[in-house]
Amino acid sequence: MIKAVKFVSIPVRDQDQAVSFYTEKLGFDNKQRWIELRIPGSETKVVLFTPPGHEDRIGSFCNVTFMTDDIDRTYQELKDRGVVFTAPPTKQPWGQFAKFRDVDGYQFVLSTK
Repeated sequence: MIKAVKFVSIPVRDQDQAVSFYTEKLGFDNKQRWIELRIPGSETKVVLFTPPGHEDRIGSFCNVTFMTDDIDRTYQELKDRGVVFTAPPTKQPWGQFAKFRDVDGYQFVLSTK
């Protein structure tokens, strides 16, 4: 049976700038240079890599939602690190979510379970 997503690939303009954002602001681990970042305590990884010829995808649509147990605490921690949120935590019948952008302009969702 499928157990998890191995990794998600996000095309980036500048790997050094992207690694800085994902490690320093979002708190991901940086163990390799391909660049594969691990979410602490999770098997899921994020890959920062742009295949040649796909540079036009940078900053376009990226359908990724990150999950947290405490959205208010995570929102404040990330905001304190300089992460730019386009929508603060909002309650919905299915849970809570907030939206933020990375250095290349991708918009991501931060959500509760």
